[in-house]
Amino acid sequence: MRTLYVLSRVLPFILSFRRDVRRWIVIGRPAKRSAAFHARRAERLVATIAKLGPSFIKIAQVFAGRADLLPEPYVSAISTLTDRVPPVSVDQIERVIEEEYGQPVNELFTEWSRVPLASASLGQVHRARYLDVDVVVKVLRPNIEHTVAADVKASALILRWAERFFPNPHVLGLRAILGEFARRIGDEMDFRKEGEYAERIRTNFAFNPKVAVPIVFAEMTRRRALVLEYMPGTRIDALAPLIASGAVDTGYLVRTVMELYVQMMLVDGFFHADPHPGNLLWGDDGRVVLLDFGLVVDVPRATRLALVRTVFAAIKKDTNAVLDGFYALGVVQPGVERHVMLRLVETLLSVAFERTTTQERIEFVEHELLADQVLETLYDFPVILPPDMVYFARTAALIEGLGVRYDARFNALLVVSPIAMTMRRQILTSLGELDQSESRDTIQTFTGFLRAAGGIVSRAARELSIVAIEAMSTIQPNQEIRSAQSRSTSTRQITSGAVKTVANSDEPASGVSRM
Repeated sequence: MRTLYVLSRVLPFILSFRRDVRRWIVIGRPAKRSAAFHARRAERLVATIAKLGPSFIKIAQVFAGRADLLPEPYVSAISTLTDRVPPVSVDQIERVIEEEYGQPVNELFTEWSRVPLASASLGQVHRARYLDVDVVVKVLRPNIEHTVAADVKASALILRWAERFFPNPHVLGLRAILGEFARRIGDEMDFRKEGEYAERIRTNFAFNPKVAVPIVFAEMTRRRALVLEYMPGTRIDALAPLIASGAVDTGYLVRTVMELYVQMMLVDGFFHADPHPGNLLWGDDGRVVLLDFGLVVDVPRATRLALVRTVFAAIKKDTNAVLDGFYALGVVQPGVERHVMLRLVETLLSVAFERTTTQERIEFVEHELLADQVLETLYDFPVILPPDMVYFARTAALIEGLGVRYDARFNALLVVSPIAMTMRRQILTSLGELDQSESRDTIQTFTGFLRAAGGIVSRAARELSIVAIEAMSTIQPNQEIRSAQSRSTSTRQITSGAVKTVANSDEPASGVSRM
């Protein structure tokens, strides 16, 4: 019954997208679509998802950072779902708490706010006071496990049916993302695991005065409830007034966020894989606060080492070595001819070393690269995007978005060079690659590495450049490179980027988030 209900809501969109390819569903030329039409359809799609409920909002958030699969305006529209999750009644929340702890809230906490601080697709957060400490209590939505299971099943059935209309790598990518989501969502709904992850990351940053991670009250950790230290602050995407007043230095903010993720990804090999503005705050004490540890990723040393070596090759403009790195990272679909990939890598390197700011890369992509045959080649075959690389890319998108939000001509080089000088030894030591790391040549190489990381990314070849450079850096333009000029109104406008994806990137609800 649930599947039929969901299908009745999404079928009009499936047919509408099909008409982008065949005006009469099975025959005809593509239907003409204007930018205004896409904007209206994106709004309707978001409204429909919101009505389908919390688990579909959670599934949709997987795609909010996936501009390699969805173009604008759909990506931006879906991202607004992070603020559209209605709260559960406080009576239901209090009932879950009593079931988990065996005591009512007034016996557990000396103070308890019945007004939720944040409401997300999986959980809801309330402020409280515990042991004379201000805390937040994160509670799993009632019956959400059953709802998610039913909706994942319905989504899988609908996607299999949709493949008959869209038999291309894009739909396969959507199915792969849904599969990864189904595999990971169980852990996200077990707050005992989140508590463990939070404590591990907090330990890793114990001696970093710039970063704050909330204390987890282990004795209050349950499967459906979690108690953490309350950490006041402002979302990093809402700092304009503080910046205008001089209370926040944007350079310091962006540097700190970069350092935070570089340490997690390349030094610790254990990082917060859900980077969105609701999970990062500018703390009232001037520290960057990291929140929400439901989704974390262990990055094997071999993956981190392959990534670093690939980018070192990019600095040297060694096209063959860069491509070898892509193969080592599992980026290239088996069977793709090497000479085709070499051309793509050459394009990436030219973008990396000739364009330094986000704006310059966007202009280059829109005005020079759109007509290049390399784009036709890129989108005519599937490229594999492994899970670790997807999460790295989302982090890069967060940092770039942060930089560009407060500086339209954000230049990563000015930010990353000091980080290179400060963290090179930590990274190389963690990878067992410290030989001669103090030499001038190594310092220049590592600084160049970060410069390449800041410059190599272009929306034209996001699927390839992501794996080589975005982990350390910053840049993942949010512009959709394939305009009507080169792609008309084909399926590619809807499922941008021929990527066979084997991972998900999840985007939970925010607001004034403590999730």
